[in-house]
Amino acid sequence: MKQTRKKIRRTLTAWSILLLIVLLLLLLGWRGVIWFNMPSKRRYPVRGVDVSHYQGTVDWECLSAQGVTFAFIKATEGSGTTDECFAANWQGARAAGIFTGAYHFFSFDSSAETQADNFIAAVPVEPDAMPPVIDLEYYRTENLPDAETVKQNISVLLERLRSHYGKTPVIYTTKGCWDAYLQDLDGGDYLLWMRSILTAPAGETAPLWTFWQYNPRGRLDGYTGGTDLIDLNVYRGNLESFLTEFGYDAAEPAASQKGG
Repeated sequence: MKQTRKKIRRTLTAWSILLLIVLLLLLLGWRGVIWFNMPSKRRYPVRGVDVSHYQGTVDWECLSAQGVTFAFIKATEGSGTTDECFAANWQGARAAGIFTGAYHFFSFDSSAETQADNFIAAVPVEPDAMPPVIDLEYYRTENLPDAETVKQNISVLLERLRSHYGKTPVIYTTKGCWDAYLQDLDGGDYLLWMRSILTAPAGETAPLWTFWQYNPRGRLDGYTGGTDLIDLNVYRGNLESFLTEFGYDAAEPAASQKGG
């Protein structure tokens, strides 16, 4: 009987320790201290961030020194919201020589035309800027418009941004939104930026992903006054293919943006 009790106690102790370890790892992951889905820097050497007012004041020279090659900066949301830090981030990132693009948080609640107007009013046309981005994700799960209405709005927004900026837009999204709205999108000429935090993005999407957000709770130095976390991304390719795809001068990768 004593041996049985000792065995039970040892088993309970072992399970308790294992549970504590799991909870600690989950807490560290939530706080961005550790992250298990880390793409190889050798395979994906071109690294980037996406930011908004949540990061507060950003020291872009500091981010550049940590290997940040590109940045997507929140500009607008829906038909009437402009990110309060967009102008400072746009100028600061470009001045630091970081390849810079702007993104629009897509609203299910307003027309594509007014959303395009909002973005175009906020984001200047710069020949050396990255393509404009549409951020398509669920911010609620109820009272959504029907899929065909969403697809039509996305198609209109894509065409407006393509026409105004002269570049193929990027769509940032999740696998769930891609399944619902993008896999059979008419006129779907865009670059894909996938959020996938547990594994590499699924390989069956069309087009294949160009950018991958692998960590929405990353930690870097160089931003104060807001959250201590930052979204981390990679480009699907090396620096040479990045420069070629987006029309940059390989001899002086980011010099054209200095002081822009």
